[in-house]
Amino acid sequence: MSRQVFMSKLREGLRGLPQKAIDDIAADYEAHFTEGEAAGRTEAEVAEALGDPARLARELRAEADLKRWEEQRNPSAAASAIFAVLGLGALDVLILLPILLSIAGTLFGFAIAALVCFAAGAVIFAAGPFIAVGAPIGALMLAGLGLMAGASSIGAVTTLVTIAFVNGLVWYGRLHMRLLKPALEPTGVSS
Repeated sequence: MSRQVFMSKLREGLRGLPQKAIDDIAADYEAHFTEGEAAGRTEAEVAEALGDPARLARELRAEADLKRWEEQRNPSAAASAIFAVLGLGALDVLILLPILLSIAGTLFGFAIAALVCFAAGAVIFAAGPFIAVGAPIGALMLAGLGLMAGASSIGAVTTLVTIAFVNGLVWYGRLHMRLLKPALEPTGVSS
């Protein structure tokens, strides 16, 4: 594979990243070609040593998505990090997807339960004294407040567990990339 083909495939795989990041990565790989040619190697030999540009791009995009989660900590960055981890390999998808779906479903269920309990508590607190005629007003209001407080606690714990879950996925993604790195490292080309 020629330098031009390798670089175009790498840039194509990196599409969607900020242009500065793409340019920095491309400059690094251009330097590999320059150093390889200075050492007397052909473009095809250097390209073969660098590996598949599409796979390199996937790994580099995954790393960028994991860094984005560490910096931003928002739902969009969390989704990007999860998909980055899933995108690391087909075997991982087969192993991780059922586990991820069950954990995500459970967390979603707890979030919905917290919202429903909070709404029920608000209704009991606000409308309970008017609906349940003859019932002690203070008890109804305290029951409503108790339900809302419990729902807030469930929501807070669910949020913390969700953040820990995404952090665990980021850790797994980094470990996965560290294990794959020797297979992706260019052989015979100095950095």
